[in-house]
Amino acid sequence: MCSLVMIVDDEQSLAKVVATYLERDGHQVECVFDGPTAVAAAQLRPPDVVVLDLGLPGLDGIEVCRQLRTFTDCYVVMLTARTGEIDKLLGLGVGADDYLTKPISPRELVARVRAMLRRPRHGASAGDQQPPRRFGPLSIDVTAREVHLHQRPVELTRTEFDLLAALSARPRIAFSRRQLIEAVWGAGWVGDEHLVDVHIGHLRRKLDDGPASHRFIRTVRGIGYRMGEG
Repeated sequence: MCSLVMIVDDEQSLAKVVATYLERDGHQVECVFDGPTAVAAAQLRPPDVVVLDLGLPGLDGIEVCRQLRTFTDCYVVMLTARTGEIDKLLGLGVGADDYLTKPISPRELVARVRAMLRRPRHGASAGDQQPPRRFGPLSIDVTAREVHLHQRPVELTRTEFDLLAALSARPRIAFSRRQLIEAVWGAGWVGDEHLVDVHIGHLRRKLDDGPASHRFIRTVRGIGYRMGEG
């Protein structure tokens, strides 16, 4: 089935160029040019991927992403003309899965979208159900894609869940950033591998996994991360 990509950017000429590239790649594309329209359009016709500019009229990209996350788990690629790291972190902090800094290459954006839509899912099929993975008070149900901490549900984005699923599948293994990129984003993903660190930071906060303990997600110096005992 053809995927729907929503482009949200007030630079209409750029949005239309990107739309042309995405359509040539086989996607349906919807372009909107301000924040409130983007939220309303996504509610009416849920997209598979949203390409979301940070600087928008009406509602900025941060607020649009925050509102999208209240009703959809679509992939979100944040676009920013600002080079400061804080903007990238803020965008990822409200649930964006990836980011690109303007000026963007339409071909690179198409490749990112294609890689996202090919991302392996770490849930089990209906005929291959698995018991929840338990790490102390943390329970990870990969079949239902649910996480509970002290029996209370923890709301994770797709990317956060997929990272946790990859780590918990082989809890004694230390994963490098590149290995986690390939497990979650796919082998074809190209970009800043420190993207993993940002998502791990958000995961730790949601799991109340503070720096004094890091009992669920451990840092392995010089390598990357592994699952802790809980």
